[in-house]
Amino acid sequence: MRLGLSLGYQTAWSTPADHLALAEEADRLGYSVVWAAEAYGSDSPSMLAWMAGQTQRIDVGAAVMQIPARTPAMTAMTAATIDALSGGRFRLGLGVSGPQVSEGWHGVRFAKPLARTREYVDIVKLAIARKEVAYDGEHYTLPLPDGPGKALRLGFHPPREHIPIYLAAVGPKNLELAGEIADGWLAVFYAPEFAEEQLASVRAGRAKVGKELAGFDVVPSVPVVVGDDIASCAELVRWYAALYVGGMGSRQQNFYNQLATRMGYGDAAREVQDLYLAKRQRDAAAAIPMEFIDRTSLLGPKERIAERMREYAAAGVTTLSVTLFVADRDSGVQTLRTVAEALELSGVGE
Repeated sequence: MRLGLSLGYQTAWSTPADHLALAEEADRLGYSVVWAAEAYGSDSPSMLAWMAGQTQRIDVGAAVMQIPARTPAMTAMTAATIDALSGGRFRLGLGVSGPQVSEGWHGVRFAKPLARTREYVDIVKLAIARKEVAYDGEHYTLPLPDGPGKALRLGFHPPREHIPIYLAAVGPKNLELAGEIADGWLAVFYAPEFAEEQLASVRAGRAKVGKELAGFDVVPSVPVVVGDDIASCAELVRWYAALYVGGMGSRQQNFYNQLATRMGYGDAAREVQDLYLAKRQRDAAAAIPMEFIDRTSLLGPKERIAERMREYAAAGVTTLSVTLFVADRDSGVQTLRTVAEALELSGVGE
């Protein structure tokens, strides 16, 4: 199992300099990849290109580039460019986002996300491989049939004809699609105790194309808090969990709430959502079960984190990407070092 660093996106309490310092430390420590995210603030490719120019070995990954934000050809151009800038260190994570962001921010209908993702990935692969981009799908037609457009190919030679593609997937059908068309899966709220059901969907997708799970990168983003008191560590993760389970999406369509329900926390998930949507965020955070936080995070001293790492590795994780819940840059750097030491202690690192 390898280590990754999930930086998320820029917030009111982070700066690009903070994120760069953490990426540089992860590079020095031998982490395999640093991921940047986007929602409706900072974008991921700008951050990744900037970090790629100031790191040496670590891969830079989009977790994710939003599918409704760009045409597939634009995504292929961006991916190929960052891959060239970084010397072949780019990983392309894709996701459809959610209905509120897709339709409210990008003005793109959310309907049929799986079919759109499949066509989008087809076109991205064509473009990066420098093949003529001609496509006749339900959602994308290239070139347009009634105008002067012509089938084009990417106008420069990137370092690789294939850039690893990851899908951010939560539901069973999307997991199956990831197994079928992608090189890896970007997971959230990944609990080793529940993983087999999710991996079964990935395996079903792999089987459709005659492949096994071996060689497929399973990459959960896992909150980490180092400390002696487990309950105190968990308190730092509560608000994050409540935001996703309670407030990410609508009452009718919240993929993370549905995931928590499939994991056996249906009653708590409903309560958290009711409280969050009633603007009682503090109560919603308090209603997140301690067991849910502990199962989906790395909490406690180094020895306990090492023990949990063994469980993640046994549950199919190939790249464990940590999300740092820390007060400042120095605490983040120290946490990265502790996580690296825990991996060595665990005996499951590559």
